Amino acid sequence: MEHLVLFENRIMSVWELGLFGSDIYHLIAAFIIYSIMGWVVESIYMSFCNRRLTNRGFAKGPFCPIYGFGGVVGYLILSPLKGRFVPLYFAGAFLATTFEFLVAIAMERIFGEVWWDYHDKPLNYKGIICLESTIAWGFYAVFIIQVLNARIYEFIDRLDRRLGVFCCSLVIVAVAIDYYLQLKSIAEERDFSFSEQKEKFIGFCKSFLR
Repeated sequence: MEHLVLFENRIMSVWELGLFGSDIYHLIAAFIIYSIMGWVVESIYMSFCNRRLTNRGFAKGPFCPIYGFGGVVGYLILSPLKGRFVPLYFAGAFLATTFEFLVAIAMERIFGEVWWDYHDKPLNYKGIICLESTIAWGFYAVFIIQVLNARIYEFIDRLDRRLGVFCCSLVIVAVAIDYYLQLKSIAEERDFSFSEQKEKFIGFCKSFLR
């Protein structure tokens, strides 16, 4: 029993490691919450547009990691602009649009397709970014920095730390399995080679960094 308690304490200490002015636990928990919230908002919006229930996630579960990364990384970068609404709006719009563009290019190189399409939107570029989304990203950035992130951290802090770590671990494992099964299904349907796509991704990264 003593060894089990010691192991558990070591695991907890890893989650409490400081990172980017926060700790791993808060960053991962916020990433999960943003990913779920992003899935909910986009699925509701697309269901309304399509007039039928639409799952906007890549896999089966209610999880869109692009929103998780966008929310957490966006907050870390843009938080110094808190209270300065105009610079925050334009910086958020630019940062989110750039992120969306880079993710779309990477998806096109790796999977041969992009999982959204703005061709029907005015002032779009190759259907992967558009003015409408850029305008929306700016408002999202202001809302996240000024209001939402603080509320998310308050919610995280109200949870028992051990329960929170357990829930985060459970979600991560479930999402990893879900994505693995989905990627495996796509690979089988399209004669998809992960080693080949890995080389493509490495090549894309090298060409981007030049």
